[in-house]
Amino acid sequence: MRLIYVVLTPLQTAGRSFAIPYALGQLNIGKQAARAARVAMVALVVSASAMAQRVELLWTEGAPGALGTEDRDKPSITIYPPAADKASGAAVVIGPGGGYGGLSMEKEGSHIAAWLNERGVVGVVLKYRLGPRYHHPAPLDDAQRALRYVRAHADDLRIKPDRVGIWGFSAGGHLASTAGTHFDAGSRPDFLILAYPVITFEPPYAHQGSRRNLLGTEPDPKLVHSLSSETQVTAETPPTFLFHTTGDKTVPPENSVMFYLALRKAGVAAEMHIYERGNHGVGLAPADPVLATWPGRLEDWLKLRGYVK
Repeated sequence: MRLIYVVLTPLQTAGRSFAIPYALGQLNIGKQAARAARVAMVALVVSASAMAQRVELLWTEGAPGALGTEDRDKPSITIYPPAADKASGAAVVIGPGGGYGGLSMEKEGSHIAAWLNERGVVGVVLKYRLGPRYHHPAPLDDAQRALRYVRAHADDLRIKPDRVGIWGFSAGGHLASTAGTHFDAGSRPDFLILAYPVITFEPPYAHQGSRRNLLGTEPDPKLVHSLSSETQVTAETPPTFLFHTTGDKTVPPENSVMFYLALRKAGVAAEMHIYERGNHGVGLAPADPVLATWPGRLEDWLKLRGYVK
């Protein structure tokens, strides 16, 4: 029997893109079976697209500090609900990475929402404002608004308002960690998931591109310190799950380590997994048999904390 490697790609339906879940992305099967599997997966995605997925502007009358009326000036969320019979009552705002200059809306956005949906969690993909057009606090305003929106619509989303977390990748991880260290009563996440996150803006481990896009070329040192999340952890910082790789040459794993140690010092529940090999930006890492195990560790953590069944 001839073995083939099947890579499942996003499906375009009625002008919209729907991502087939990463967890189903690797199949060592015969050619005929692979074709049947692809047809089945397409049917699954078409069925999923018929659910109440929707895009919502975070501010219908214009975001605070908006510099125009183009799409890039209009932060929004795309809501992906799970099947009703799977719903766990939890939701996660998802912050894609991109160095605060772009957004990985599929690999670190819709694919993540699909993974969450399979586990009964509402996925809420955040399209936040970016540099160099927008600097701090615009992205944080957008993340906090998204968290408030989800809680305000808890009944509609069939979730509980005290089960709303935020999951960020790379610069989106910095945004998530900032949301977890700079908040008020309505915008505090209940938990954080940080995947190869930018944490610090101070040398020697800062990701300079993210810092420059968010803060400009000559930021106030006090602002740099305030937005270095490892310096802002308190006992009120939410429980956190961290994933990184030693092989990350873009955002050194010391970013995650510093945040983890700060959490430990503050007495905040935390779990961290650092894999030896792996580049930056792997997402759920479906093509790597070792790295592909990290979402399983996350699922175990979510089960431990009661957010998935």
